[in-house]
Amino acid sequence: MAPPDPAGAGVIEQVVPPWVAAVETRQDGTEDHLYPAEREVIANAVSKRRAEFSTVRRCARTALGQLGVPPAPIVPGERGAPTWPVGVVGSMTHCAGYRAAAVAASGRAISIGLDAEPHEPLPDGVLEIVATADERERLGTLATADESVHWDRMLFTMKESVYKAWFPITGRWLDFHEASIVVDAARGRFLARLLVPSVTVAGTELTAFSGRFLIADGLVISAIVLERAHRSAPVS
Repeated sequence: MAPPDPAGAGVIEQVVPPWVAAVETRQDGTEDHLYPAEREVIANAVSKRRAEFSTVRRCARTALGQLGVPPAPIVPGERGAPTWPVGVVGSMTHCAGYRAAAVAASGRAISIGLDAEPHEPLPDGVLEIVATADERERLGTLATADESVHWDRMLFTMKESVYKAWFPITGRWLDFHEASIVVDAARGRFLARLLVPSVTVAGTELTAFSGRFLIADGLVISAIVLERAHRSAPVS
């Protein structure tokens, strides 16, 4: 299986640590690499869904190979979260013209949340669903400082990356309004404070996620990598 063609100059690699294996592409390929269990998931899907499902898994398997992990089926589990091989955590994302995956050894990271969207305004009415009143006020301040950025879409990707990092380690739903995001535009970083009772993860109370974001190649991308405080041996 040939690795996917890169999208730009390693866009995704700019928002994850260097020890995270990340692969992206802007070109869809065939479904030849899919496992029977994966084919069953999209048996009745339309062509668009089949393409994004297949290609993002090709990215994921290429990334797994960078960790030395053999190819394996990656089927959606509860609430659609990917089921990764033992010893691996990861996240996948796809939007119009872009697919990407990021994985790491579970001895190094607890969870990964990754999301990409076209750098375009959100449809009317969506921001009110996604953002709290405080967040909308902060977005107004950001827009005043830099009108070239669609901050509403950026906030959406951040919320999605929060959920993707949250659900695999808690098994709980997290509503858009149950995380409050503060953006550090100058540093390309954000902090997501969790507005739900804290949970203990790997012996540490989890009250917030920190992440990175990027605008490049017509995309807005955000990523959260929750690193394990006491690292164990990597996947081999």
